[in-house]
Amino acid sequence: MTDLEESAGRGPGAEDRGTLEHLLSVVGAGAVELHTAPEGLRTSVTGVHVLDALEPVIRPRELLLAVGVDPRSAHAVDVVRRAGEAGAAGVVFGPGRPEPTAQALQTAAAQCGTAVLFRTAWCTWAQLVGMLRAGLASAGVPPMPATSGVRLGDLDSLADAVAALVGGSVTIEDTESRVLAYSSTEENVDEMRRLTILGRRVPPWRVAAMREAGFFQALWGAGDVLHRPAHGQDPERLVGAVRAGGEALGSIWVAAVAGRPLSPNAAETLRAASRAAAAHLLHHRTHSSDSRLVEDAARALLEDRGSVDVLAERASLPPREPCAVLAVGTGSGRHGDDPSGLHGLLTLHCAALGHRVVVVPAGGRILVLLGGLERDPGRAGGQVTRLGESLAEQLSVTIGPSVKVGLGDVVPGLARATESRRSAEQTLQALIAAAGPRAVARSEDVADTVGILQVVDALREVSLPPRTSVARLRAFDADHSGSCLVETLRAYLDHFGDVSAASRALGVHANSLRYRLRRITQVSGLDLASPDARLLAQLQLRLDPDADGTRP
Repeated sequence: MTDLEESAGRGPGAEDRGTLEHLLSVVGAGAVELHTAPEGLRTSVTGVHVLDALEPVIRPRELLLAVGVDPRSAHAVDVVRRAGEAGAAGVVFGPGRPEPTAQALQTAAAQCGTAVLFRTAWCTWAQLVGMLRAGLASAGVPPMPATSGVRLGDLDSLADAVAALVGGSVTIEDTESRVLAYSSTEENVDEMRRLTILGRRVPPWRVAAMREAGFFQALWGAGDVLHRPAHGQDPERLVGAVRAGGEALGSIWVAAVAGRPLSPNAAETLRAASRAAAAHLLHHRTHSSDSRLVEDAARALLEDRGSVDVLAERASLPPREPCAVLAVGTGSGRHGDDPSGLHGLLTLHCAALGHRVVVVPAGGRILVLLGGLERDPGRAGGQVTRLGESLAEQLSVTIGPSVKVGLGDVVPGLARATESRRSAEQTLQALIAAAGPRAVARSEDVADTVGILQVVDALREVSLPPRTSVARLRAFDADHSGSCLVETLRAYLDHFGDVSAASRALGVHANSLRYRLRRITQVSGLDLASPDARLLAQLQLRLDPDADGTRP
C-alpha cells in the first residue's frame, strides 16, 4: 500500500479530530464564537442538528442549532438544560451574548455539562450549517503525508506541496474560478496559467467557454478527477473538486510544465490532495470573515464612527501612535474605476514592506490606513512618502502609469484618522484633475489645485444668471454644428491669455485663434479685458466641465 493509499484511511490520532476543538479550529471565529465549554474542548462532536419546535429531538454528541430561540429568554435556558440531559455536544444560539441572561446560560451549561456557542452576525444560519458539516467531514480525512506540516489555511504552501508530488504547476480556485493560491512553479508556464495568475482568476472568456461546454457541471458532479489532454499550446491538465459535507468548496488544478509529463500517480495524488484540501479551503473561507471584520473596523475609523479603542483592537492597529491615510486611484478619475486586483496588490506590497496597514475599498478608489508610524513627525512623513512612492512605482508596472497616490497628513492617533483620509482624498482628486505626469503628492504639494477644487465645490449650489457669457457660448455651439468657441475660450483662459500657447494646445494657427476670440466677444458679449468677467468664465467652465464634452 502506498503512502497516498494509507492517507485515505484513519491514521494515528484520527479519533481526536471529531472534537469541538477541531471543529472550532476549522470553522473559526469568523462563523461561531464559544461562550462556555464545561466539559472542555475535547468533547466529541458527531453531527449538526437544527432544533425543530414541532419535533424537538436532541441527539447525543451533536451540535444543536437553536434557530429562532431568543438567547435572552427562559426558553433558551430550557433548551440548554434539555441538550445537556440528551448528551448533546453543545447549543448554538443567534448573534450576541446578552447580559445578564448570558450568565444564566452559563450556569445552566455548567450544571448539565454542555457547551454554549453563538453564531456571529456576519454568518447566516444556512452558511453555518454548511460550514459545520463541512468541518465535521474534514475531521475524518487525515492529511496527505506531504501536506501534514502545512499550517491550516496556508493555501500557497498546500499548492507547493501538491506541485512537488505531481511534478506540475498547481492552482487552487474557489467555485467562481477565482485563484486562491498557486504553486511557485515558474519555468515555462503556459499562457493560460500566466493570465489566470496575473488576473487572480480564470479569464472570463475561458470560464464562459467551459460553462457552455458543460465542464463545470461535470466537475461539481463528478466523483473523480477530470483529465483534460494537451491541446495545441495548452498542456495536459488534471482537476479535482474539493468537497466537504456535500458542499463544493473549490477545485485544484494541475498542469504539466516545461514539456514534461505529470508523475505517473498524479491522478491518485490529486484525489488525496482534494480530500486533504477541504479543511484548508473551509478554514480560508471562514477566516476571510475575519478579514472583512478588520476592513469594516478600519472603515469605521476612517468615517469617525464607534469606539477608537475597540475598532483599533479589531483592526490590529495601535490607537495612539501616529498614523496616516493614502488614497490610491487611477488617472481616469471615473467613479468606480478600480483596476482588477488593486486591493490585493496593495495589501501584499504593504505587507512585504513590513507596514501595519489595512486596505479599504472606498467608492472606486482604495484607502490605505497606515498605523504605527514614527513618533517624530518628520520621520513619520518620510515613511508615508516612501510607501506612496513605492506603491506608485510597483503599481505603474502592474496596472499602468495612470495610478495616482494621494498622501494624507500624519495625525497623532487613530482618533483623527478621518482628517488624514480627507487630505489624502483631496490630494488624489487634485492629482487626477491636473492630469499631469505626477503620480504621488502630499496635500501641500498640490495646495492650489486642492483650493480651487474646494472653491468650485462650494459654488456648485450657487444659481448663476441664465444668460452669462459662457451660457450664451454654449448655446451657440449647440446650435451650430462644428462650432468650438467654448473649447477655444477654455484653452485661452487656461494659458493665461497666451495666444501662441493656446493655439498650440488647440492645434490651430495663431491667426485662427485670434479670429475665434473675436467671434467669442461678438456671440457672448464677454469682455476679455475684464478680470471679473474672466474669473466668472473660468469658474463656470470648471463648475460644469463636461458640458462641452471636455475635461478641465
